[in-house]
Amino acid sequence: MTTIKLNHPAVTKQVDQVKTALGTVTLGSLPAGELGNNKLEFTSKWIDRETNLEKVFEQYIKIVQKNVEDTRANINLLKEQDEAIAHTSSPGYPVR
Repeated sequence: MTTIKLNHPAVTKQVDQVKTALGTVTLGSLPAGELGNNKLEFTSKWIDRETNLEKVFEQYIKIVQKNVEDTRANINLLKEQDEAIAHTSSPGYPVR
């Protein structure tokens, strides 16, 4: 039988690093002030495209944040399960 060991502190540290790195990711704001009063069709389409990209990027960040939170919860659950298994397999534990 293969044994899989969870190094909880190391994995948690990596998840924390991902969370920290995710907090620093930015797309940058649209330089609308630099466009001046351009009323070109291209400029309008470019602004719309940039606005849509910002929305998609924000949604992506939220999804990744949720994945990080879920990963952390799963890591903690695995740790709890490992501890419960270790406890039940220790000598002196009452057999049902």
